[in-house]
Amino acid sequence: MLKITLRAARVNRGLTLIEAAKLFGINKDTLHNYEKDSSNVPRLFFCKIEEVYGVPLENIFFGKESEFFRNNTKSA
Repeated sequence: MLKITLRAARVNRGLTLIEAAKLFGINKDTLHNYEKDSSNVPRLFFCKIEEVYGVPLENIFFGKESEFFRNNTKSA
């Protein structure tokens, strides 16, 4: 199954960090931190991901963004 990062989901939706943060009702810096490490995002944020980005949760990688790229580079 193809997984993408939170940042990729936002960019694919055509949203800036500020636009997406407003839709989630959080500060842009908070969203930036979630994009870098989404391993412990709050439930309210988690529940809005599909609605805001239009991506099923099972297609989102949850964890440190650096780990996502490290793991995908190995398998490429």
